[in-house]
Formats: sequence, C-alpha cells, structure tokens
Amino acid sequence: MSTDDSNSLTLLVTAHPDSGSLTHHVAERLVSALHPRAVEVADLYREQFDPRFTPVDRQAYHEGGNYPPDVAREHRRLDRATDLVLVFPVYWWSMPALLKGWIDRVFVNGWAFEYSAESGLRQRLQRLTTHLLPIAGADSGTYERHGYEQALRTQIEHGIVGYVGSRRGATAFIHESEQLSSTATATSVTRAVRAVSEAIQTGSSAG
Repeated sequence: MSTDDSNSLTLLVTAHPDSGSLTHHVAERLVSALHPRAVEVADLYREQFDPRFTPVDRQAYHEGGNYPPDVAREHRRLDRATDLVLVFPVYWWSMPALLKGWIDRVFVNGWAFEYSAESGLRQRLQRLTTHLLPIAGADSGTYERHGYEQALRTQIEHGIVGYVGSRRGATAFIHESEQLSSTATATSVTRAVRAVSEAIQTGSSAG
C-alpha cells in the first residue's frame, strides 16, 4: 500500500541524554532518509518530558479525559502523524524509563484506547503505524540465545502497539552498538535506517 506524502507526517521519538550518541545519529540519519517527507522529532530529554505517572495522570486515566497539558500536547503531535518511530537504546533488555514513562502517560484510556466491563476493549490508534529502532549493545547471537529480542518484541509490539490497535511497521535492531569497528556499526545503522524508511515510504506494515 502506498501513501500520499503530502498528507503524511512521521513523528520520531528519541530518549537519550547525550546529543552525540548513536541514538541521535540514527535519528538524524532517518530524518535524512525520509526527506522530503515531513518529519517531527520529539527529543524527550531535550524537551524535559516528565515521565512520572502522577495522581493527576491517574485521575485522567480513569476519567478518560482532562489530560495534563504536556500529555495533551503529545496527543496533538500523534494526531498529526501517520507513522511513529521509537528510536532508543536498549536498557536492561527494554526501553529507557523516560520512553516507558512517555508511553505510560500518553497512551492512555480515553485517547489510545477505551475499556469497559460492558463493551470490552476499543482500540483507537488504528490510523497510526508504529516502527521500532532499538539500539543494542549485545550481539544478535546473544539476543537469539536468551530470547531477548522476542521478549522485547512481545512487550512492545504486542503489549503496547497491538493493544492500542496501531499497525506494526518495521522493527530493525542495531546490534553491537559499542563495538570497536566503526565500519561494522555504520553498516548496521545503514541497514536498519533503510528498513524503517522504506517501510514508511511504502506504507507497509506487519499487520
């Protein structure tokens, strides 16, 4: 399925404190690869997004509305987007706490989904396609032997993306991100960026 680029916006979310990190380099490479398609970058560290789920968030979650201003801003961003890309370093076989807190606060009841005992789950983000660019320190063999990749895919692709009804786009791991060979790292980055950018530009998804 192809998309009309004139009506398409990709929201790229990063969560890394070092602007010179590989995470930010990958994000910049993806922005360049998607040109001239419209891209908005949400740098959660630079913007000082507060990941703490507060009593105000809890009340908004249960009421399904009246969200805090910073959460409502993120909703507006996502409402404009056709594609969401999460670019993040893998911490302890998962995403950083800052990114998890963004999801906790933003993908909430009444906006990302609705649930009631009477009607069950209503998914509300079917219009969005979500792509993942995890940047891992370990090699692919380690991830395969211990089931880390499948565990990460299960919790994010199924537990989050699938739960809210978003289409699953490309997931492209960058392994051995701290290896000494800059050439090998560059090759891995090029492969991952190409996989995600092509999925966005062609409008393909995993279902």
